[in-house]
Amino acid sequence: MGMQEEAETAALAFEHAPVGLALTRDRVIERCNARFCETFGYGADELAGRSLAALYPSAEEFQRIGEIGRQKMLDTGRYADERIMQRRDGGLFWCRVRGQSLTPEDPFTRAIWSFADISESRPVVDLTVRERQVAAFLAEGRTNKEIARLLNLSPRTAEAHRARLQAKLGARNATELVARLTGLPV
Repeated sequence: MGMQEEAETAALAFEHAPVGLALTRDRVIERCNARFCETFGYGADELAGRSLAALYPSAEEFQRIGEIGRQKMLDTGRYADERIMQRRDGGLFWCRVRGQSLTPEDPFTRAIWSFADISESRPVVDLTVRERQVAAFLAEGRTNKEIARLLNLSPRTAEAHRARLQAKLGARNATELVARLTGLPV
């Protein structure tokens, strides 16, 4: 296979990947594939040059997740999580996100990201920003004390958020709540 053919094959693989892919520079989309556009509800030409911030439920979450991701990518060059993202029409959905820095010394300078819509196995309920933050940490297996420390809350406040999440998701206990948050069968 010649270099031209390899380049064409790579371009086809990127464009037709079964998950959304985006090549970013400083958290701005340079290029994305058809599945990425479909997932977020945009046309093919609408996302190039736009900040990833447009795909988050809030500017605060874009900032917070960015800080967490930058630190993790400085350590390993990679980042992965499951979080709530926002479609063009404002609809929220759970998304599995994976990132690889192409510039490890400054992780967001150039990076490649995959975005997979996992909303079929994990429905979204109406949550506040803080409840989404607590939910994400619970899905990671964090304790109430760890969540309180990470979010600069009292342990009682973290527990209150967890209790509200349990009620909103119809979970009888913490184990069932985590199962609902992670999409595992209950």
